[in-house]
Amino acid sequence: MKSAAPTILLSAGEPSGDLHGSLLAAALKRLWPEARLFGLGGARMAAAGVELLADLDRLALMGFVEVVARLPFYVRLLRRVQHELQTRPADLVLPIDYPGFNLRLARRAHRAGVPVLYYIAPQVWAWHASRARDLARYVSRLALVLPFEQRLFAAAGARASFVGHPLLDLPPVGTTREDWCASLGLDPARPVLALFPGSRRQEVVRHLPLFVEAAELAVRRHPGLQPVIAVSAAVAADVYDGAHARTAEPRELLSHARAALVKSGTTTLEAALAGTPLVIAYRAQPLTYWLAKRLVRVPHIGLVNLVAGERLAPEFLQDEATPPALAAALDAFLGPDGPARRAVTDGLARVRSALAPPADGFASVADRVAHLAVELLHARA
Repeated sequence: MKSAAPTILLSAGEPSGDLHGSLLAAALKRLWPEARLFGLGGARMAAAGVELLADLDRLALMGFVEVVARLPFYVRLLRRVQHELQTRPADLVLPIDYPGFNLRLARRAHRAGVPVLYYIAPQVWAWHASRARDLARYVSRLALVLPFEQRLFAAAGARASFVGHPLLDLPPVGTTREDWCASLGLDPARPVLALFPGSRRQEVVRHLPLFVEAAELAVRRHPGLQPVIAVSAAVAADVYDGAHARTAEPRELLSHARAALVKSGTTTLEAALAGTPLVIAYRAQPLTYWLAKRLVRVPHIGLVNLVAGERLAPEFLQDEATPPALAAALDAFLGPDGPARRAVTDGLARVRSALAPPADGFASVADRVAHLAVELLHARA
């Protein structure tokens, strides 16, 4: 190891990355209490001891059009991070997901001779498998959270390890259904429909009206149904105004919901871990969608379906994502238990098993990734 207390740059640009980055920062601090951690992230990473160069609120964007509009900001930010690497050299760079920015950061770190441990690997397999070979050249080690990625990255020559999915590290929801419903003014005897319009402002603005209208149609089909919206800490409360539905903390909501309507993303895996049947929808800027349709090379958009290897959750993209279509797809999950619902819940249980980490004695995914950091730092010593 280069030093007893290494300097490590961590970089996360989304709420989920901030959460996983905070758990990883805590694991690194357990190994090296005096370690200097700095980089990009949000409130959780700051609370875990990471000195932030930029706050998450300005980083969380998704889609070609949105990123291009903020390109000058990203260029300035990348230059600042590069300057920081020159003025206080890091022993290790640890990007967390967020490929649009972190791939560039990883290249620059590699050129500077700094080892790179990429946690939650970029999903290059979704749009251009050959990019995995590029990644193998400038990333020292990949910590993978999706089981099917191991074969793809290994074939590209990358040093890649499946570490399990960090969502499994989160503690179980502690509230009973009765207490949770009482806190929101809900009837525990009536089913709940969870609405997950996204974790970024532009996602919520784009999906919330669609999801609310679909929920209204679902209520007509299933009287007594109680729609509840999952709120994101990264989105201002006023964005949810006018939805005329209760709001709740995401994980508790999923654990108590009968079914969920979910914007494509990590939440589809959270639903799988909760055993909650779901319908997936996604709308993008027209240009972003046009480009994605020509570049994306996978059979499903939902991570839960990709891990399952089959379409457990119905998917609706762009113009297909209409309130009537979404409400109709929810029907099979909102009624009494039947073969269709049981087939999905059985499939979700298989997804949960596939996401479980290897039995290697580590207490958590974060501890496993921190051990990979130890290996890289020892190799550099």
